[in-house]
Amino acid sequence: MVWSALFSVASMAALLGWLALVLLPRWPTLLTALSTGLVGALCVAYSALMLVFFFRSGGGFGSLAAVRTLFASDPVLLAGWIHYLVFDLFVGIWIARQADSMGLSRLVQAPILLATFMFGPLGLLLFQGCQTGTRLAAPATHRSA
Repeated sequence: MVWSALFSVASMAALLGWLALVLLPRWPTLLTALSTGLVGALCVAYSALMLVFFFRSGGGFGSLAAVRTLFASDPVLLAGWIHYLVFDLFVGIWIARQADSMGLSRLVQAPILLATFMFGPLGLLLFQGCQTGTRLAAPATHRSA
């Protein structure tokens, strides 16, 4: 039961972080609280779980079967979930900062951030497409090398 409760806490914390990132003004204090505070806390939770339970799981990363065994352990599975939450949120914060500096509308950013929240690399791919499109659309005198 404790693993389910920790799953809920981590998931809700990440969801609140995403909502803040998408809906609130991007004050420097907010971005710092998200990138250092929330991401940092989730990193600590992940690290603690992996340090304590990884070697007890009997699994590893050497084959698909070993990964399956690794994630058969609830605490390691929870750590894996937190890993997703941490990296997707970190990438989302990075995208938001980059998009703001490019002057990309928050309405354009919202679906990219949603895709990053739900499907990590897909959101990153969409943002990279926006970056490339923006660079190609810029006059040649304004393009950076």
